Formats: sequence, C-alpha cells, structure tokens
Amino acid sequence: MKITATKNGPYLAPTGGRAVVGGEVIEKAQVAFCRCGHSQNKPLCDGRHKAAGFEAPAMTIELEPG
Repeated sequence: MKITATKNGPYLAPTGGRAVVGGEVIEKAQVAFCRCGHSQNKPLCDGRHKAAGFEAPAMTIELEPG
C-alpha cells in the first residue's frame, strides 16, 4: 500500500473503494488523514491546514504486507 503525504497537506491513503475509520464507513477511492493537527474531524482532514499555514514536504510511504 502507498500512502502519499501531500505538500503542505494531508496523508492520502487508498481504500479500494471502502474504508472504516473510527466506526464511520467511507465509500471513496481514497481517504485524507490529518497531519497538521488542526482538523476538527480527526483523524480525517477537513482542510484546516490551509488556514493554519501548515507546511511540510510531500513524500510517499510504502507499506509491504507482513
């Protein structure tokens, strides 16, 4: 699985079309997880990183099945 940390934004994780996050079922191709700490909908991103002026580099995290 590849998780992408977007420049100055959230982590994007593929779901395969469906994910369960905190008991909430999300039917999307990917979910955005907060990495700035300002979201009011943690662990999901709500876009508050923009107003907060969050800055962080983009990167890719690759997870291999264990």
